[in-house]
Amino acid sequence: MVTITVSGTPGSGKTTVAQLLHEKLKIPYIYSGLIFRETAEKYKMSLEDFGKYCEKNAEVDKELDARQIEILKEGNVILEGRLAGWLAYKHKIPAFKIAITTDIKIRAERIVKREKGDAKQREKEILERERSENARYKKYYNINLKDFSVYDLVIDSSDKTPEEIVNIIVEKINM
Repeated sequence: MVTITVSGTPGSGKTTVAQLLHEKLKIPYIYSGLIFRETAEKYKMSLEDFGKYCEKNAEVDKELDARQIEILKEGNVILEGRLAGWLAYKHKIPAFKIAITTDIKIRAERIVKREKGDAKQREKEILERERSENARYKKYYNINLKDFSVYDLVIDSSDKTPEEIVNIIVEKINM
């Protein structure tokens, strides 16, 4: 039984990597971002507006995060989410914690490719989302999302395919 967290910045490739890990390792996969997106839709807000709403309404984030902690405690799962690795660390839940990073311009281009739009506008949206998340997580949990010291593996996805990243991960966890 293995528990894996996959965290990273928007557009870093964390979702693709987590899905490929799920296929390769046959471990259940949960995407916490989907829960956040569905909740934003329920509130009839854009992700950006919902993020700002969460800055003033801690109960929404805390409810979502409590669900992630439950999932991690159950184990034998790949949990993908911005806070997944930090939540495992803070709650002393055994997990192999992965962070995926890359340059903002590459991330914006990836999001445009996936969701359309303008790269410069996407870059601004990413930076605003990160500002909002960083402020919330610092305030609620005293977490600095730019601190990668809690992760077992940090991978820059700029020059690697998702398959190469998955191979690196599998090699590291010796599966």
